Amino acid sequence: MKLSTNFSLNEFASADGTAPTNDVLKNLTELAKNLEALRKNLGQPIRITSGFRSKEHNAKIGGALNSYHVLGMAADIQVAKIKPEDVAKAIELLIKDGKMKEGGLGIYKTWVHYDIRGNKARWKI
Repeated sequence: MKLSTNFSLNEFASADGTAPTNDVLKNLTELAKNLEALRKNLGQPIRITSGFRSKEHNAKIGGALNSYHVLGMAADIQVAKIKPEDVAKAIELLIKDGKMKEGGLGIYKTWVHYDIRGNKARWKI
């Protein structure tokens, strides 16, 4: 199932095979639309390393208790040959320009967390 032009539901699927609810599917569609803006801006594909997580899978991997991944509102992403810091900078500019939704933005060693919570949250690990 396509969520947007370049993203499919399979890319965001919970690793334990749990199917998303309709509410989660709606959130994933909105998240994919936002990531489309980033993909267009960067001019290359985005790899989803973690999207939707069931509560059980999130707990198993030590995810935050109130993780936006459980709601289908977050993705951990990588872009080939672009450092996480530079991906985050691109997201910041797109948020500023109104092309991506304000939300959580976390910079990790090999990936970026982006979520559509609606308010600004920033961290670096």
